Amino acid sequence: MSQSPAFSGWQDVIALVRRAGQDDNDDALLTALLTPDERDTLVARINILHELLEGRMSQRQLSQLLGVGIATVTRGSNELKRMDDETKNWLADLLKREAEQSTSSTQSTKP
Repeated sequence: MSQSPAFSGWQDVIALVRRAGQDDNDDALLTALLTPDERDTLVARINILHELLEGRMSQRQLSQLLGVGIATVTRGSNELKRMDDETKNWLADLLKREAEQSTSSTQSTKP
């Protein structure tokens, strides 16, 4: 038996998620790793980043829209400030594309 954990860093987690995605089991892995509350928190964080990058509302408005504390929105804002412009632009494009796809697939399933 090993005296150290098999997964010791964030990059190990990333590799595991990538592998699960390649096997088309990313949903199963993330469901096993995250509690329902943690999944809800992750969804909120994604929405925070998306809306902050869109720049259409204040942090206070965003806090009220998502039902999260202003400190939660501020943490998301601080993470964006730490990103270089290239990464920030990539993330903005990714979130915009996925939000549009999510919106169009939701609308197409409504009667």
